[in-house]
Amino acid sequence: MKSILVFLICLVMALWLVAIAILSVQNATLVSLSFLNLQSIQIPIGVVLGVSVAMGTIGGSVAMMGPSVFKSNSRRKTRDSRSNR
Repeated sequence: MKSILVFLICLVMALWLVAIAILSVQNATLVSLSFLNLQSIQIPIGVVLGVSVAMGTIGGSVAMMGPSVFKSNSRRKTRDSRSNR
């Protein structure tokens, strides 16, 4: 079951990459991002999409991994404090 899940995750990521590549080739328009009063340099839309997907993937992975990392650390601290008594 786990191998099917890994396969599906890889398939979704591959489809995202293909979609970004196709969009980048077909639409090489330069765009600039604006946030508050800041404005970026003009970069291709494919680069913007690629960076956005990468940041979202990394952020989602860290968010999914975060609670398990904190739980395992708190268990170790509890075991260590009991063994020092």
